[in-house]
Amino acid sequence: MIGEALRLIRVFHDMSAIALAKELGISTSHLSEIERQKKKPSIDLIGKYASVFDTTSSVIMFFSEELDKQKGRGAIKTGIRKSILTFLRAFEGLQGEKL
Repeated sequence: MIGEALRLIRVFHDMSAIALAKELGISTSHLSEIERQKKKPSIDLIGKYASVFDTTSSVIMFFSEELDKQKGRGAIKTGIRKSILTFLRAFEGLQGEKL
């Protein structure tokens, strides 16, 4: 789920894939493959994402944890992650609308 987390962070910050790929020093097609979960980003690349979005790698990894694997154990953390991801997905849908 790391690819979707990275895509949602990018969309939340209203950055195009082209601009982010340039900032990260990778091709747009490589970024697309990561966001579509065809390829996994390296730890170094996750660190670059963190730098671009003024956050930490651990925050990015927090988003990327698979939500359904925590059922029963860590249900509160799972609920928080689901809420945050739901918010980010809703925000993504509003990008084309006037707020």
